[in-house]
Amino acid sequence: MTIRHVIRKIPWSQVRDQLCGAGFSSLGTLLDEGTCNAISGWYDNDNLFRSRIEMARYRFGKGEYKYFAYPLPGIVAELREALYRGLAPIASEWMRDLGQPKEFPPDLHSFLKLCHSSGQKRPTPILLQYRAGDFNCLHQDLYGELFFPFQVILALSQRGKHYDGGELVLVEQRPRAQNTPHVIVPQRGEAIAITTRHRPVKRGRGFYRANVRHGVSALHTGSRHTLGILFHDAK
Repeated sequence: MTIRHVIRKIPWSQVRDQLCGAGFSSLGTLLDEGTCNAISGWYDNDNLFRSRIEMARYRFGKGEYKYFAYPLPGIVAELREALYRGLAPIASEWMRDLGQPKEFPPDLHSFLKLCHSSGQKRPTPILLQYRAGDFNCLHQDLYGELFFPFQVILALSQRGKHYDGGELVLVEQRPRAQNTPHVIVPQRGEAIAITTRHRPVKRGRGFYRANVRHGVSALHTGSRHTLGILFHDAK
């Protein structure tokens, strides 16, 4: 079964409910062990990437990641296109709830045309590498005025086998309320959809925006690889 067929079988109505209720949702296990190993092994192949970021240099945390170059590797392009198609209707609903009557195109190609017309032409899917002591500060992945409300994080390593620590952390800020943290430990091959910037939260007769940031807690031991699928391109 191809990755497109696997993604097509995701119960998207349940994903919608979980995203609306908490700002994140598991999409299930999308990658098998062999594929996780293969993608992790790409990290040392600089021909696949357009740039390398050392997080400590920019005070983003500690560790590093690389942005893929166009053309994206086949599995990354396929994931990006198929996941976008499932998430786009939910994204459009969110915009309506936030009072922004904006419809996202049903396919990634059309959305990227909008990005490119806004000067956002650099690919954003990333491969991250963490080692013991590394961490990622709370942040939002915004690369221009145009952004997609969701991104997907795929775990390529298994906690307890390849590393310890290194939890995915989401922190939601609501007006006049304490911040709410969520700690997520995805299984190897599992995909987690998260909020890119903010999500609509129902209050009374309308909705308000809850700001969401994400990061990764410090690894205690081992090493951890993660594939990040972002749908908007960067300036």
